[in-house]
Amino acid sequence: MRISNATRVLAETQDEYHAMAIKDEVIEGVNHMTSVWEPTPSELKMLNEGGAVVLTILGYGHPPVMVYTQPAPGEN
Repeated sequence: MRISNATRVLAETQDEYHAMAIKDEVIEGVNHMTSVWEPTPSELKMLNEGGAVVLTILGYGHPPVMVYTQPAPGEN
């Protein structure tokens, strides 16, 4: 899913990865890179059946991350 007001696309020219649109922001002096993810119908089914979200970080250090939900487009 493409984030509104994306400022750049990561891995755009790296065929081994899927390109990911992100929005760069500075919030209270902290740099943020935000992307939007939408589960496929089979992933949503798995989550509704008690499955979990998995986050993988490449490398040896784990940067701070945030994972949260947002309403569907058009909902407040």
